[in-house]
Amino acid sequence: MTTRALVVTSSILGAQGQSIALADHFTTRSNERDTIEVTRRDLVADELPHLGVAELSSWQVPAAERTPEQRTLAERSDGLIDELKAHDVLVLAVPLYNMGIPSQLKAWFDRVLRAGETFRYTDKGPQGLVEGKRAVILAARGGQYAGTEMDSQTPHLKGMLGLIGITDVTVVFAEGLAMGEGHRDASLKEARQAIDGLVAAL
Repeated sequence: MTTRALVVTSSILGAQGQSIALADHFTTRSNERDTIEVTRRDLVADELPHLGVAELSSWQVPAAERTPEQRTLAERSDGLIDELKAHDVLVLAVPLYNMGIPSQLKAWFDRVLRAGETFRYTDKGPQGLVEGKRAVILAARGGQYAGTEMDSQTPHLKGMLGLIGITDVTVVFAEGLAMGEGHRDASLKEARQAIDGLVAAL
């Protein structure tokens, strides 16, 4: 049985980004196994615009009634949601920018967190519609924030994933990457070992 993994990257540093290096390590290890199929989506190379009212409004129009422009706008979100649903594991390689996620990743979430498609409102609150999937967050950070009040990024990511029904979330931290070469190397080594374990369990 093949496990399909969608790896989403969002570092503006490209090949120099440490989160990209973690994503590459995950991909390399996964490609060594015949049972894992990896799809990569680079949100910087294939950047999404900020969500605007015209695109948001296009989702509210029945597909058969959309204008050509509305069809084009709606297809952007539809395609991303279809891609997400077609995979078993979502891997988010995420740098920390000013205590939050990159705007490129937020633009992706703005299109996959869609009422009526990936979650719905009920009298008991939101209900996720993307079921049976798990997520892995590869978090690369210059400082050390995990487990502290300053780590607003991890709850934000888990909250957005939970909204659509992905509650099985594993976080691999590579922290202190700007705190000296020794600290960086040790943290990256530990993160790579954690990724090895995750891939082996897929």
